[in-house]
Parts: sequence; structure tokens; C-alpha cells
Amino acid sequence: APCRSGQNLNEGEPVKLTESFNYPATTAQVFGLVTSQEFREQSCERQGASDYTVTVTENAGTTTVKIVRTMPSDMPDFIRKLTGETVTITQVEKWSAADSSGTHTAEVSVDIHGQPASMKGTSVIRSEGDGAVMALDGNVKVSIPLLGRKIEPEVAKAISASLRDEVEFGKTQL
Repeated sequence: APCRSGQNLNEGEPVKLTESFNYPATTAQVFGLVTSQEFREQSCERQGASDYTVTVTENAGTTTVKIVRTMPSDMPDFIRKLTGETVTITQVEKWSAADSSGTHTAEVSVDIHGQPASMKGTSVIRSEGDGAVMALDGNVKVSIPLLGRKIEPEVAKAISASLRDEVEFGKTQL
């Protein structure tokens, strides 16, 4: 199809990121874990962050977890040429108090400093069976004409890998 005048060749649907993890714990225990400054700091160390700051604040029933970390760029060479050997990432989770079923919901954003790459989504911790499930649904967007569509799946993979590692570590802490 021909391009319309002024059309951004990178426009279109962002890459969907959907992950779901089972925990052998209650929703309250999982929420306590993901909002623990100590746990999130240990997770940054475990994932090889060279520098990190974790802050957890509570205001009017919302618990905000903010993590700023510098990580090795675990990306294919064509992306590392853009980012350099390390990337600094800001992750913000704004968790609600539990609803009547014990479910916690968070608005989640991940931004890569100095790069037009981000993820915005929702995370939920809910009861399922005799445990809890933590799920993340988000959209990864890289606003670089032409290249963005190639980079988005790689950014999604990196976010998923980091989340999987944190969940596996978290299970050992419950």
C-alpha cells in the first residue's frame, strides 16, 4: 500500500507483552514481596545492576514502587549500537490497596533513559486455586522510524526475562 503524506512508517500497534506467574502464596504475601524495598534491591543486585535506587512510598492507599537501575545492555548488536553497553531504566508501579477479593492492581511503566523506548501496562495480583497469580499486560513502544518495529520485540523479551528472574527469586523468598 502506498504511504500517505506525513505518515510515520513506525506507526501501528505496539508490541503486546503478556506474562502470568503462579506463586505458592497468598495475594497478601506476593503484594508484600513486590512492595518490599529490600526484596527489590536484592533483585536488582541479582540481575547484575551496576547501580540502582529503589523507593517505596505509600500515599492515600496507593503504594508506589520506583526502581531506577543501570544494567548491561542484553540486546542484539544492532540495538547495542544505539544504546551503548549499559542502559538505565526507570520502572514505576502504582499499586492499589486490595479490593474485596484481595486483588491488587498496578499501573506499570518502564522507560529507558535517553531512548524513545517504553512499556506501559497493568499488573494484577489475584487469588487463584490455593495460591496467587501475578499477571502483567502491557504495550512496548519504540518511537524510531523504521527500526522501532524491529526493536520492540527485543525490548519486550528483555522486560519479560527480568520479570521472570524476579519471580523465580521471589518464590525462594516466600
